[in-house]
Amino acid sequence: MEDQQKPTKKIALNYGLILGFTLILIGVINYAMGNAYEQDWKIGVISYVIMAFILFIGIKKYKEVNGGFLSLGQGLKTGIGIALIGAVISIIYTIIFMTVIEPDFIDKTMEVSRQKLLENPNLSEEQIEAQIEMSRKFSSPAIFAAFGLIWLLFLGFVFSMISSLIMKKSEENQY
Repeated sequence: MEDQQKPTKKIALNYGLILGFTLILIGVINYAMGNAYEQDWKIGVISYVIMAFILFIGIKKYKEVNGGFLSLGQGLKTGIGIALIGAVISIIYTIIFMTVIEPDFIDKTMEVSRQKLLENPNLSEEQIEAQIEMSRKFSSPAIFAAFGLIWLLFLGFVFSMISSLIMKKSEENQY
């Protein structure tokens, strides 16, 4: 049991750091390109593909260290550990970004949202204001951190499950 704990922790830490700093790099590039206030689905897809790849590689590394064997539980544990560390690092950066680097981030994001809502002729000014206020309630750094952690852990679980099922190999399969 002790032998299995150490590789999991070390691999989760190493690949979690890679994931976290990669997500930060994507955020910085997105900000530098002037796209920080609009949610571009392409950036999201790129982030998810990179996350899935890093989780896959981390779980594969665990399998190598574990003598070529991997159970579903070991893969999930390793992958969720990677996702947790990556999520915490990414969320810390995002909170720093929203409060220190770009303290007007929420206001600017709300203005971009308002402009998009104004393009819809079926919405009244009152409906637009109601949507903006609802969005503002869910845009605080604390709420963002909570939802971000839950979302990244969910994705980590899904990607880890898929990767673990692909690479699963137990010792009893050898006989």
